[in-house]
Amino acid sequence: QVQLVESGGGLVQPGGSLRLSCAASGSIVGPKAMGWYRQAPGKQRELVATITNSGSTRYVDSVKGRFTISRDNAKNTVYLQMNSLKPEDTAIYFCNADLFGLAAGGWGSYWGQGTQVTVSS
Repeated sequence: QVQLVESGGGLVQPGGSLRLSCAASGSIVGPKAMGWYRQAPGKQRELVATITNSGSTRYVDSVKGRFTISRDNAKNTVYLQMNSLKPEDTAIYFCNADLFGLAAGGWGSYWGQGTQVTVSS
């Protein structure tokens, strides 16, 4: 059974910081690309940042210079450091990973359950 478990969400004031973590576990190999997506109320889920297993990163324009994605391959864990948070960053943040599930016998895209981030004074 493949699991992606997120942590680190919460309530923060504008200008504050949060660090999200997501650990992949189970009978897996990989992962390859890992990333964070978010979904605000009434909006579609959007890509926030991705990172390959070699460390190449990509960000949506709205978070460039404020958010940093990183990963620990030995722990199958991806992080999202979020600084200078704005009210418009409020959303449910989802972890995503492309990995090989041994039970499934192939590569697949897996999602975490989501963690709420609220930026408000």
